[in-house]
Amino acid sequence: MACVVASLAACGTDRAVRSDEIGATFVSLNPCLDAILVEVADPDQILALSHYSRDPAASSMDVATARQYGVTGGTAEEVIALQPDIVLASTFIAPATKAALERSGLRVETFDSPRTASESALQVSRLGDLTGNEVIADNLARAITTPLWPPQNPPEPGPMWQPEPDPSVVLWQAGQIVAGNETLIADLLREEGFVSHSAALGMGQADHLGLEQILADPPDVLLVAGDSAGQRHPALLRLKDTWVREFDPALFYCGGPSILKAREELHGLRLSVAGQRG
Repeated sequence: MACVVASLAACGTDRAVRSDEIGATFVSLNPCLDAILVEVADPDQILALSHYSRDPAASSMDVATARQYGVTGGTAEEVIALQPDIVLASTFIAPATKAALERSGLRVETFDSPRTASESALQVSRLGDLTGNEVIADNLARAITTPLWPPQNPPEPGPMWQPEPDPSVVLWQAGQIVAGNETLIADLLREEGFVSHSAALGMGQADHLGLEQILADPPDVLLVAGDSAGQRHPALLRLKDTWVREFDPALFYCGGPSILKAREELHGLRLSVAGQRG
């Protein structure tokens, strides 16, 4: 037992020395937190990211970038061996894993899934405080909470100009389900000048929207983020007054830097719709 205690004490000493040299060190167990961490922390502070970020189907960041860092499968044993100062995890972390990490003397910081850009910005700022890189984090937080719509220098309206209503939109996710009104992507769609068609139909989070209903009552914009037979049906191409576009699921599963990419996609589409109407 004395040897074990001595070993743990030595690990704690090594960790303190390392922190004095480069700041707090981190292991992240969540792909959404991975993406923020690599933007905010110094590379030497990151001991490992989650294995999800190396999987193109699960990552919300560039996979090649993720592979430049260490990786864990998420087990307590792997994380404890790395001896980080702070472990970043979702609030859904297994209680047994969290307890094992804390028993080993590791600090565990948990994060919820943000429902708005503002909530995501608070998480970015929190990571800035933890890493000691507040200025970088504040700049990112400011960027992700700045809508791109309407344009800063819109064209001067003519004498007969009348404002057009915001286009209706459906985000059609895998399994032909729709996003709820209290989700991050719904918040971004509103901020970038769209209104929810599915909400107008009385639909909520994860409600199923079939192809037949889309064809009978189409939105102005249909964002396809799934690959079911209905979502690839050629009848969608015959919708004359609907913009049908693919939308990468990686842009709405997480907050942080993925918000910037989502805003750019949505803004470009919103400009296109406005140009067609004009």
